[in-house]
Amino acid sequence: MRKTEGPAIAAAGRTKDIIRRHGFTFKKSLGQNFLIDGNILDKIIAAAGLDESRGALEIGPGIGALTERLAQAAGTVVALEIDNRLLPILEDVLSPYDNVNVIHADVLKADLKRLWDEHFAGTAGVSVVANLPYYVTTPIVMKLLEERLPIERIVVMVQKEVAERMAAKPGGKEYGSLSIAVQYYCEPDLVAIVPSGSFIPAPNVDSAVIRLTKRPQPAVTVPDEDRFFRVVHAAFAQRRKTIANNLSALSGKERKAELTALLAGCGIQPERRAETLSLDEFARIDGELAKAGMID
Repeated sequence: MRKTEGPAIAAAGRTKDIIRRHGFTFKKSLGQNFLIDGNILDKIIAAAGLDESRGALEIGPGIGALTERLAQAAGTVVALEIDNRLLPILEDVLSPYDNVNVIHADVLKADLKRLWDEHFAGTAGVSVVANLPYYVTTPIVMKLLEERLPIERIVVMVQKEVAERMAAKPGGKEYGSLSIAVQYYCEPDLVAIVPSGSFIPAPNVDSAVIRLTKRPQPAVTVPDEDRFFRVVHAAFAQRRKTIANNLSALSGKERKAELTALLAGCGIQPERRAETLSLDEFARIDGELAKAGMID
């Protein structure tokens, strides 16, 4: 059974009724804000590109507003919920759907490769679709990307400023190590800006829906990903400093002149700042630093 009669879970009146009936109280420590805007849900589902041959992994389903829509759009839905107080609520409101598995788990500790094998074998593709708690957005997104899971796309609601950083291009203040990490693995695009009034309770900041479409291969080819990202993080360590000054922490201050010459040899002016450099330029710097023995 895939359809229910009556108002959707996301309808403000029904959300309030579910919270009242179950005596649920919000935990600020878990960043719990429940979406009550059906139009935003429409945009999320459209961006996810789901159908009955595909699966969806949801992180933090709350009381099931998005989960309900995923169940109607996808063949298989797995929802990971860390708050065990929400499990009986989810069991109640999602009872009409036989294609949803709610698992009590912390996504940051979960064995996601095993989860894929157990729940998504045989699906045409899997997308991660979630309204992520602000306080763990970056660790969750990076775990999903770094574990090389067979994800088609990630469509998530995050704090607006974080979404802007993920999608930022070189040259602006939003562009940083998070931009490079996300864009190394994915092509990002902003789907919608979501005002704080779209949630119960309303957060203090606006949100955004961003879609991260996994690249078949990373945007640049590097011999050692760990080393590449160490170079990137070092370059952004102090944003006001030049690339030469920041990277001297890796190469050693005694080799500053050599580093300056190396950057110039890469076609990169040493006085530039990290926020102006593209992924290709960072990959070039990483390769030359390694070749010169200036980084392990």
